[in-house]
Amino acid sequence: MKVSILAWRILRNKLPTKVHVVTRDIISQDLQLCVTGCGASETAHHVFLSCPSLASLWSLVRLWIGVAYADPDHLQDHFVHSSGGLRARRSYMQLLWICCVWILWTERNNILFKNKENSVHQLLDKVKLHSY
Repeated sequence: MKVSILAWRILRNKLPTKVHVVTRDIISQDLQLCVTGCGASETAHHVFLSCPSLASLWSLVRLWIGVAYADPDHLQDHFVHSSGGLRARRSYMQLLWICCVWILWTERNNILFKNKENSVHQLLDKVKLHSY
């Protein structure tokens, strides 16, 4: 249930990223940078699609499953694009997408709250484990 809620929040831009927390005056603006240290502001788009440390998971997943396509630039399009094709394939691709965003968000939280970081290959291993 919590994974489905996360996906719902991502697709509606309701995730409590640092930029969202700054706009609610919970943290100061100087704390809105990405937890990976890449220097960009932490938005959902950044965490899941453009952060050099986290978003590279998508290309590894595509290599693993043997699918070659460019990632769309918007999270909603990314979800829809990953779930095209036949019904069985679409269900599996949606499962993979949800699994990946869960692992990326969990990794972001581990870095932020536990000061613990995994390599992108370790994240791929988690995707493989959870997708079977």
